[in-house]
Amino acid sequence: MKKRLIDDKSLAFVCRIIKMVHVLQTRRASQNILNQVARSGTSIGANCAEGYYSQSSPDYITKHSIALKEANETKFWLTLLLEEQSLSQKEYNSLMNDLIQIIKILTTLVKTAKGL
Repeated sequence: MKKRLIDDKSLAFVCRIIKMVHVLQTRRASQNILNQVARSGTSIGANCAEGYYSQSSPDYITKHSIALKEANETKFWLTLLLEEQSLSQKEYNSLMNDLIQIIKILTTLVKTAKGL
């Protein structure tokens, strides 16, 4: 079976988010923020995986739209971690570059599926 680019990118991003949360816990970052970024960041990959085996075109659009919403929420939490100085600018830029690529791919997938 051919693997989709979004599956590879979202899985790699989920792994980075999990590692980041683990590291930031040792730095004593806000546990509430870490819980939120872990939830939204890992949800991206889970929804992409579900979307791959969607039952219909509307289901496909829904799953990838949810992944897109979770990606945008993750942007918020990462920015907050930067602002509270739990993430360095370099760490933030690296995660954001990956996240922006994912957002662009998801936006294209959703628009294409909607026929836009």
